[in-house]
Amino acid sequence: MMVPVMDTALMVHGFAGTSGTWLPVTRLLEPKRYRAVIPDLRGHGQNSAVRPISFELCVDDLLAAAPPRFTIAGYSLGGRLALQAALKAPERIERLILISTTAGLEDPALRAQRLESDLLLAERLKRLAIGSFADQWLDGDLFRVDRPEVNLAARGEILKNRPGDLAAALSALSVGRMEPMWSRLGELAMPVDVVAGERDERYVEIAEQLAGSIGDAVLHVVPAGTHALPRSDPQALAAIL
Repeated sequence: MMVPVMDTALMVHGFAGTSGTWLPVTRLLEPKRYRAVIPDLRGHGQNSAVRPISFELCVDDLLAAAPPRFTIAGYSLGGRLALQAALKAPERIERLILISTTAGLEDPALRAQRLESDLLLAERLKRLAIGSFADQWLDGDLFRVDRPEVNLAARGEILKNRPGDLAAALSALSVGRMEPMWSRLGELAMPVDVVAGERDERYVEIAEQLAGSIGDAVLHVVPAGTHALPRSDPQALAAIL
């Protein structure tokens, strides 16, 4: 009897998360189909102290953690890194799933403004207790989920990080430092899914632009979904995977 080949799904968390961000999703995946690989990014979780931090080094870490062929799913910051990994090593990517993310800011002035804003936040972060940062972060419009149990779990993930390390990660991995990838999206020949939550209006617009720029990409807008889809809508993501 032939044993089915198990696919590897490399899952990349967002800023201030850890590998635990993806646990609500991986619990719902068919274990005989997927082997989940969920590394902590530099500056986060078990890799909090790893330096230096840069887009290139984080992408190299992801590629080193994966087998020769794999599916990669990235959320928010993780989506930007997943996109860069797919462009750097397209021959290795079985499938690309971009969640609540962007290909960067094309306008240099907007990039400069965003970098300035993120550097200011990074400086504030250094002076905050991690619990205070978690409360402020989860209360923001982008990450608010109106379910206490979901927010409690998310807060627990943030508490696995340290303010100084998160500040270093934010400074290095700001979208303001990212080379925009919009002009390269046509290079993606692997199957691509682009996902956004219906309530996350800005990222729905970006998701539409991404999907429209990538060949046969499939766009998924999760009904009533938020930006924080791995937390708010793990069932929807598991179904897409």
